[in-house]
Amino acid sequence: MAELLQPVKTTKVEGAREGPHNLALRPAVSSQSPATVADVTSPDIALEILRSRPDLAALSRALTFLNPRKCNSDKFNIRLPSPQAAQILNALVESVIPDYWALLHSSSSLASQSSLKGRDIPRVRTLLLRCFSSVNGLGAILARLRRLTASEGERRGIEAGFDHSQYITDLVDVLNSLLVDDAYLWQSWSESKEFLESSTAQTLLWKELVLLVCTGKLLSAVAEAEDILRKSNDAINQGNWIGNGVKYSAWLGRNILSMSWRLSLDNDPGWTATAHALSRSLSLGYTERITEEIYSGLLLQGEPQWARIQRLLRLVLPHERKKFFLSVLRHASRLSTDQPRTLSDNQDWWQQDAKNVKGAAALVAGLIGEFDDLKDCLVTWLTNSTGGGIAEGLALRRAVIAATSPDTDTLQAILEKSMQQFGDNLYIKHTPILHQEVNAQNLLLAAGYVHRSTPMFLFTLARSSLHLNAVSNRLAASSVRSHFLGMSVGTSISDLIDKPDNKMKFSMDEGDRAESEWYQSLTKVEDSIGTISDIKDRLNPKPEQKPKAKKDTSQQKHPATATLGGGMSKIISIEEINDEEDDNDMGGSDGDDDLVPYEKPDTDDEEEEDDPTLIQRDKPTAPVYIRDLLIYLRDAESFDRHRLALTSAAPLIRRKANFGTEVSDHAEELAPLLTGLNDHFSLDDFSILRLQAMIALLIALPERMGQWFARTFFEGDYSLGQRSTILTTLGMGARELAGLEPPPKNSASNFPSKALPPHLHAIYSSSPSQATPSSNPLASLSHSLSTTILQPLALSAADTLTGPAALKVRTFSSRMAVEARKPKPAANPLSKVIATAFFFPLTGRWWTHVRTSGGRGRGNTTDTLSSPHLLPTYLQTLTLVLHAAGPSTPALPQMTAEFWDLLLALRAREAVASDPAVREALLFAFLTLLELNEDKRRVAEEHARELQETMAWVGDVFGRLGEEGKGGQGGRARMLAAGVLTKGKEIVEGYQRILMGQGWEG
Repeated sequence: MAELLQPVKTTKVEGAREGPHNLALRPAVSSQSPATVADVTSPDIALEILRSRPDLAALSRALTFLNPRKCNSDKFNIRLPSPQAAQILNALVESVIPDYWALLHSSSSLASQSSLKGRDIPRVRTLLLRCFSSVNGLGAILARLRRLTASEGERRGIEAGFDHSQYITDLVDVLNSLLVDDAYLWQSWSESKEFLESSTAQTLLWKELVLLVCTGKLLSAVAEAEDILRKSNDAINQGNWIGNGVKYSAWLGRNILSMSWRLSLDNDPGWTATAHALSRSLSLGYTERITEEIYSGLLLQGEPQWARIQRLLRLVLPHERKKFFLSVLRHASRLSTDQPRTLSDNQDWWQQDAKNVKGAAALVAGLIGEFDDLKDCLVTWLTNSTGGGIAEGLALRRAVIAATSPDTDTLQAILEKSMQQFGDNLYIKHTPILHQEVNAQNLLLAAGYVHRSTPMFLFTLARSSLHLNAVSNRLAASSVRSHFLGMSVGTSISDLIDKPDNKMKFSMDEGDRAESEWYQSLTKVEDSIGTISDIKDRLNPKPEQKPKAKKDTSQQKHPATATLGGGMSKIISIEEINDEEDDNDMGGSDGDDDLVPYEKPDTDDEEEEDDPTLIQRDKPTAPVYIRDLLIYLRDAESFDRHRLALTSAAPLIRRKANFGTEVSDHAEELAPLLTGLNDHFSLDDFSILRLQAMIALLIALPERMGQWFARTFFEGDYSLGQRSTILTTLGMGARELAGLEPPPKNSASNFPSKALPPHLHAIYSSSPSQATPSSNPLASLSHSLSTTILQPLALSAADTLTGPAALKVRTFSSRMAVEARKPKPAANPLSKVIATAFFFPLTGRWWTHVRTSGGRGRGNTTDTLSSPHLLPTYLQTLTLVLHAAGPSTPALPQMTAEFWDLLLALRAREAVASDPAVREALLFAFLTLLELNEDKRRVAEEHARELQETMAWVGDVFGRLGEEGKGGQGGRARMLAAGVLTKGKEIVEGYQRILMGQGWEG
């Protein structure tokens, strides 16, 4: 056995290394040691000192010699790339930082144990950082950090060896201290001109610095190091910002801004270097954060520096210039406000936010300048297939068209391309209706400007086949909404060019006529180009101050006294009261017989406290106004006010909904506050109370807040839980508007008698079905609705298996009894707003985010929307909203087409559709879609391809589930798939009978 245990390698372990805390107490070295040399006269001596583990005094002398800002006798500069400089930097990284960096902050202890004064210790720290303030120093730290993280990652999976966590922490701290200045890039550029005479060498050194700082090398290395520290349970300094992509990109933007401010306009090498840094920074992945820092600093703070920003954009590549410009447009969309699509006797509705639009137009016009590629970018942005700035709001699109109005050719190109897209049959049939509405708005806005500048061009376009075919294709469309847009556009253009007797007119309902008049008013919108100062307050708002809690001054005071500042009381008056006179005034003592004495009040629980200081006399009262509710909700320090605000929010909003304009005036402020509200006090019913308040707000203003919630779900910076709450609000609010019953209560038995509280039971229950329905009301509604749809199919199948119909006994009822059991028809208020406020915003914005670059920059990505945690809730919301609208909704054909295309697109993503929760949500959506469309013949004729693809996919899912689908979630999915196949088979067989000359029912 001994020969099997022979060592492969023997290593001699040196003495334990002294910890950093023992360095100051270490005795002085001998006089022959380099550490005691009085003067450091060469880099070799400095290197020898650094390698000999010097004390603090020797380290200070070596760093003083290496100070790059002070010329030494040897003419040595540590910032210049050289072998000797690399050795010195390596010694600093490997010896000085692990030994001294953690102690350089403790000036008091070191000052008492060293020969240096306490005030000189910050100087040593500053000298050490100056040695690393170059490309060589930054590269040395980065290389060492990468080696440590790589070795530490490998060691975690093999064995527990020497822990480098403190060393990694010190290196990250050095980087944070080194790059803390917002003018770091400017200092590096300006200092490089001092010690580099050749412009070529300066350019090469600058490119190397940009490669380290602006391309993500530094960000990724520090982020990986912090991840290792987090896994090793080491506390991470909260001041570390380099590993945070958002903070790091903001720092890059401020550095580029600093260079742009300091450079003179005729400094060509400096502007070229700045443009190079900007180009590499835009590929980091945080474009909007970088561009926001640059353009807001140059344009929104102080006097606008148009020459500087155009000088910077002129030196970047065209595609990078477009990326910068589009990012600015997205940031400028903050000025957008939702305008109601009715005139309400206000022909000049567009002048309400004309100031913001003028400022945005000045911003767009100033950025475009003489860049022809940006003009083409604007035309593409307004006329592309995704809807032309659909996610940015009408105000920004008005500003963009106003900015291009001086250029007649660009304006005519926008109008012509919009008209061509507006009349395309494929565009009408397959594009989400929300995109088509935006395209129609852009078309009418451009038509108004063209009519005022070159009316003959609009007259020629209106008489051309392009316009005539567009209106004809719209009027021939099966979608009610597409038909309406065709009538609105045709009427609007006819009002501009035709005489009163020849104007195009259509008969519309009262509601459609009001919205059509709003579309016609778009041609009268005439925004001008203002100044950038018009939107400074809007795009660069001041930080909101935290509201102070109001003190309750409702304490009762004695009517004869008033409290003074020093706790004294002043007697106002003392009046003697005559009881006899009072009795005579009251009509004698007989009047007391009619008075009913008050009952003795109940004891106050708070007065039972033994300690009078614990009794709370200033308890807050329930808010009476919406503005008070906002103050209460913002108060995150008072439990009573926070709890009272949540419990009073829903009743107060519902009570104020039809009383004045208080809710509508504060809706835009209340909605984001409720959506982003956090549970500071761990309330048991926090989620329910917040959901009820959001639903009440949606019910009060369905059309306005439905669009706001849909936009916030895609564009807002919220967590997955908050986004799920938004979807739940839309689904539950739609059912309440339709007058449908709330989700079923938990009917499960109370066994066992001992159970966890509901909020803990939902977390620790073994399956999702055991959770309380209130935790996921959409899932409960989906389950009950699918059961309701499948129950007739199951009864029909069971009835078929019992035998032929001729042998069955049937009970006949009188016609009066049958009519009495039928539910009475009632108006569905949801059908009026379902398309514009709920369904089309959800589907249209989903397509926008799928077709764009992932929706980055707004706290949202396509991967987040496609996650199995959020996508089932999104599909359930759309399904429940569609079901709540009912089969008689006028917009049902268009809603069916858009929803079916969305479901088939998700079906094609195997990685998404393979998830059990997503698959069940897809099957439930298909089943509801086929159930709700009662006109089966229209489904067979207009959606034959979609029906066949759906049945093929559902059949494949039904077969793949196989034996695994007999129980649990798989069994339910298999049951839903069977229901979809049965419904689809009924439609196919019915249409086949029509083709054979028979009726639908055979």
